[in-house]
Amino acid sequence: MSPDPSPFQLVPGAPGSPVVLHVPHSSRTIPEPVRHGIVLDDEALEAELDHITDSHTAELAAGASAACAVTPWRFVNGLSRLVVDPERFPDDREEMLAAGMGAVYTRTTHRARLRSPDADPGPLLDRYFHPYAAAMTAAVDERLAATGRAVVIDVHSYPSAALPYELHGTGPRPPVCLGTDGFHTPPWLLARAEAAFAGFGGTGLDSPFPGTYVPLKHYGTDRRVSALMIEIRRDLYMAEPGGPAGPGLDALASALAGLVDGLADS
Repeated sequence: MSPDPSPFQLVPGAPGSPVVLHVPHSSRTIPEPVRHGIVLDDEALEAELDHITDSHTAELAAGASAACAVTPWRFVNGLSRLVVDPERFPDDREEMLAAGMGAVYTRTTHRARLRSPDADPGPLLDRYFHPYAAAMTAAVDERLAATGRAVVIDVHSYPSAALPYELHGTGPRPPVCLGTDGFHTPPWLLARAEAAFAGFGGTGLDSPFPGTYVPLKHYGTDRRVSALMIEIRRDLYMAEPGGPAGPGLDALASALAGLVDGLADS
């Protein structure tokens, strides 16, 4: 475990690109002080990281960016979501609190204890969650200032078989799930994503994971910010759980690049 890893990184793109590829769950890195608050032994923690990490999605986003005619910006989380999950609401609005997986997880993917039930989430929120949110907000504001709009594309993956923590695990598990928001996902954005990923066996909407990420400053108020979550079923590109990537990764990166280039011209 790294003692002082970089919490996040904004990788610059083309000045005229409105697109931010957001990669929040690709890392397995847990700072040593945070590790002390996790009750799992090392073997159990590695197994949990296999299940909970969106493995190779940072590589996917980087490959797509390199293939784009107009390079998007990339905001990449350098820490595991077991430190904090930057995509959760930090309060009672978060439905995953019911599974012990709000902004600071207290339960694992298999509903085992991850942290002590009396652990205070405040220090982790202050150290990691709020600075991440502020930096992501600034990245979106910069795209708005530069181009008059911002398009946030969340890059995720999910297991082919439902895990016990999933609140909507009984629904369809398409090769590519597109998570949408009624305010921030316009029809043109959804249509472009459906076309870009049509060659992988089909896309579905908001199952098993609904919604997408928008900074709270803009959420529900600023239509200049559009957003879409791309959830790729892991058997398309890697050995589950937590194994190496396969040839599907390059094909998916190419499809994502096609989507991004189409958005840059929109």
